[in-house]
Amino acid sequence: MLSRVANNLIWLERYMERGNGIISLLKTNFYANQDSPELFPWTPIIKTYTPENNSFYTEDPIECINFMVFSNDNPNSILNIVTKARENARSVQEHISRELWLCINNYYLLLTKIGVQKKLNEEEPIEFLDSLKAYHLMFYGTMDITQERGASYYFMNIGKYLERVIQITDFTAIKLTEIAKTSDSLEQSFYWKNLLLSIGGYQLYLKKHKSSFKEDHIITMVFQDKLFPRSIYYCINKLNRHVRQLIESGELEKNNIEFLLGKLESTIKYTTIESINERGLENFIKEIKEDIKNISFSINTVYFSHFN
Repeated sequence: MLSRVANNLIWLERYMERGNGIISLLKTNFYANQDSPELFPWTPIIKTYTPENNSFYTEDPIECINFMVFSNDNPNSILNIVTKARENARSVQEHISRELWLCINNYYLLLTKIGVQKKLNEEEPIEFLDSLKAYHLMFYGTMDITQERGASYYFMNIGKYLERVIQITDFTAIKLTEIAKTSDSLEQSFYWKNLLLSIGGYQLYLKKHKSSFKEDHIITMVFQDKLFPRSIYYCINKLNRHVRQLIESGELEKNNIEFLLGKLESTIKYTTIESINERGLENFIKEIKEDIKNISFSINTVYFSHFN
């Protein structure tokens, strides 16, 4: 497979995964902001997903959501993300299913439809965000049901799980910044609960630990749970599997990619909560992000002419 095609497939999936994560974050923060605006402001989200020179600032929920969904000036707005995903999908139409292309194209047409921005002001914000999230869920289901299991499928999954790991570490870092500002255990539990809601792990956590939001339990679930599809360990395990399949099929050259992924997977799997607490969760996250950067660079070096 040509490197350009593989690169576009990876970024198609990365953009869609990023969009889904941002919508979940906006939805969760809207709920929390309505109850406790002093604890859950919009500024940390804006700072995380906009360029450093961004001058946009407001704590008005509708204005923030509008900026994060429709702004042409924000490279991580949902409109810009879906536009980029569509461009990548269009360039590799012969490598993805027709149903998958239509799913992405329909999403783009919705976002660019005249008057769609007015819905945000006319409808409940949560209903509006849910209508966008439905397209991401449709995308995941369409890909799973219609995409043939081959090189295209594996490259797209590499994009999905790379982006997911980055998002989970980013979301956790946002909450850690807020948690560090307070010594109130109740407020800290609010932040941990908010993190679980943002990554779709709240219901699973309650099944395992009832209603007690203990830091050690949450860290273990977010970073090491084998069955939670948004845990760091689960994502790295999937990345390792898809890279191995590409290597076995001759689509990806073998170098130190397997070693780096295997090393990171083992580190996350066997690191104890005591060890994480001793070195500090922030440092643990930085180490994971650095390892992911090295893995991306390794894939780039071996296979691609550029990695966006």
